Amino acid sequence: MAEQLDGTVAMVTGASSGIGRAAARQLAARGAAVALVARRKDRLTELAHEISAAGGTVTVVDADITDRKQASTAVERTMTELGRLDTVVNCAGVMLTGPADEAPVEEWERMVSLNLMGLLYVSHAALPHLISGAESSSRRVADLVNVSSGAARTARGGAAVYAATKMSVNTFSEALRQEAAPHNVRVSIVEPGAVDTELFDHQRPVVREHFEQWLANVEKLWPEDIADAIEYIVTRPRRVTVNDVMVRPTDMH
Repeated sequence: MAEQLDGTVAMVTGASSGIGRAAARQLAARGAAVALVARRKDRLTELAHEISAAGGTVTVVDADITDRKQASTAVERTMTELGRLDTVVNCAGVMLTGPADEAPVEEWERMVSLNLMGLLYVSHAALPHLISGAESSSRRVADLVNVSSGAARTARGGAAVYAATKMSVNTFSEALRQEAAPHNVRVSIVEPGAVDTELFDHQRPVVREHFEQWLANVEKLWPEDIADAIEYIVTRPRRVTVNDVMVRPTDMH
């Protein structure tokens, strides 16, 4: 049975677009106060107005989480402005693919910095507050949800470093789940397949063309489809931990 999130606080990274934006909307609709974290403050402000107009409580935290100090400050601002922390959703990420021998190493560094290190920085800063949140909550539980990828299950040529970052997220998440469970902090993974977001827009033109051909006959998922999975995870009763959810387009083979 799904629980309401009234009285809880959720922090969502990558909230300026795509899955993060959809997740923030849905958690707010469930009653959570939401901290919107991303670099693009104008987009966060727009979403904040939308959530506020619907009766929600929201704060905007513009931060680049690839910087450890900014990631930590984002968590502290959430605590200062909203008073507690019950849910963290790590959505921020980038996918820059293509053959390894042709790839700019800067793309690899960018993926490692955001997909992995940014997630680690936020998780490290948030964990003590999630433990405290679980202790003080009537629900007696807190959640850390890491958005990974179907690429974490099956490595494919052309996505070596992207897959490596997401496999690392999965490994970290499972080990942390075991550590955090005694503190009533649930650690979960969501692994999307192809989703209709800006993720593909960051590719180099030749790589983007390849993806367009590969997915030409695939009806992509919507960001809301993944937000549904996130909402499901964090609204379970304390006794239920959803460790890992993979969501793929029906047409994707």
